[in-house]
Amino acid sequence: MMRQAPYLVPMRHAPYLVPMRHTRAVALDTGSDILPGRFVSGEAVELDVRVARLGSRMLAFSLDLVVIATGFMVLLPLSLYFLKLMMDVGAIVDGALFSAVVLIDLVIMFLVVPATVETMSKGRSLGKLATGLRVVRDDGGPIRFRHAFVRALVGVALEFPGLLLPGVTWLVGLWTMLVNPAGKRLGDLAAGTVIIHERSPAVWGWAPLMPPPLATWATLLDMSNLDDELALDVRHFLSRNTIIGEPARTALGQRLAAELAAKVTPQPPAGTPGWAFMSAVLAERHRRNAARLAASRAVTAQVWDTLYGPRPVS
Repeated sequence: MMRQAPYLVPMRHAPYLVPMRHTRAVALDTGSDILPGRFVSGEAVELDVRVARLGSRMLAFSLDLVVIATGFMVLLPLSLYFLKLMMDVGAIVDGALFSAVVLIDLVIMFLVVPATVETMSKGRSLGKLATGLRVVRDDGGPIRFRHAFVRALVGVALEFPGLLLPGVTWLVGLWTMLVNPAGKRLGDLAAGTVIIHERSPAVWGWAPLMPPPLATWATLLDMSNLDDELALDVRHFLSRNTIIGEPARTALGQRLAAELAAKVTPQPPAGTPGWAFMSAVLAERHRRNAARLAASRAVTAQVWDTLYGPRPVS
């Protein structure tokens, strides 16, 4: 006859909990900031990456704009000096020619230079390099010149400086980035690209530590019937039990332990406290998930390095 787990709750001792630091070279996460529909590489490997939102994109754009404006302020005097030389040799320089020269300088700095830089750097301008962003195709591959050129062209025409209906197109562009699930701007929609984070901050969370007496037993656990919702409920209970008053804490602990015992096999050794049983199950589940994730990240890192080269160290 199957033994039932003893649910010795309330807990008189704090549960086995330790902070776990999750580092992510390529931002693997399941939050709302993950691009809906994972990237699938040419090797049929799914790559989960965190897309860039409005704040980080505006910061990168501001840095790029400073560089572009500085370049324009250097290029324009050189162009005017060239016009002066033309006048010195007797050439006719009128307002139309002056306007054409200024327009050419603008095209060079706002269209040609950004497209060329992003193509040669595989999607990283100076601003994106500083903020840890990169432009990639919708399938996760590196962009080509046509992608960078379309992004820059649409940006000049509709976004910034926005030659067509300036002001109106600025608002439309901002609205597009806010409502698009991947945070895309108009240029990204036209070119089939998306901006992603190459670096991601560490995330701190609480994970149960395995009670030593249950370590061997936990390796034999069959948790195929354990669903995420129940595991999350148990995790919340273990991490917050000290702020739950009696008798609610005892009742909730007994209910969760009973539900958990019905989902896993074999049952824990006789005399196991309920909190230790729940902590052991979650710790083993965390260990197995971490092992699977590590294997997936190893494949992802290999594919990523093949596509883009070594990633910068955050």
